[in-house]
Amino acid sequence: MEGLFGKGKELDVAKVLDKAKELDFAKNVLGTKKPEAKITHVGLKDVNLEFVTYNAKISVTNPYSVPIPIFQMTYALKSADRELVSGKSPDPEPLKANHTTELELELKVSFTLLLSLARDVAADWDIDYELEINFVTNVPVTGDITVPISNKGEMKLPTFKDLFALANLSKGTNN
Repeated sequence: MEGLFGKGKELDVAKVLDKAKELDFAKNVLGTKKPEAKITHVGLKDVNLEFVTYNAKISVTNPYSVPIPIFQMTYALKSADRELVSGKSPDPEPLKANHTTELELELKVSFTLLLSLARDVAADWDIDYELEINFVTNVPVTGDITVPISNKGEMKLPTFKDLFALANLSKGTNN
């Protein structure tokens, strides 16, 4: 019997699939780009007696002509080799087609945990941090893609002025 590719040369689907797995299918075969992301800002947003809330802004570029849903966005904020907060973002918005989408992520850190990092606090009242974020998207043809991003820098701690402003607001609501 003569095979599709000539005498004695049957198509071995398993071998073809194994070979396809060895290639970065999206990049080498289709020549498509992957979504890209970067953290553009991490800063102090709010202070209360329990938490300090930081705001992270993330820029995500979708190079495809179709929108891409983000199935999951996980994050971890670390300082001085300690995890300050981690979790999953609730219902991230989809990435618009051929567009750069700006996402925001609120990071609520225990006030007492931040104070325990006092040894890292310098005269300018900040701490070193590392923020890691993973986006899991599903791209047609290639399947699930995880886009990891991270950023290192310094973030400000609430100042005494912030705390006094909070105390004054609290007094005003009790009257």
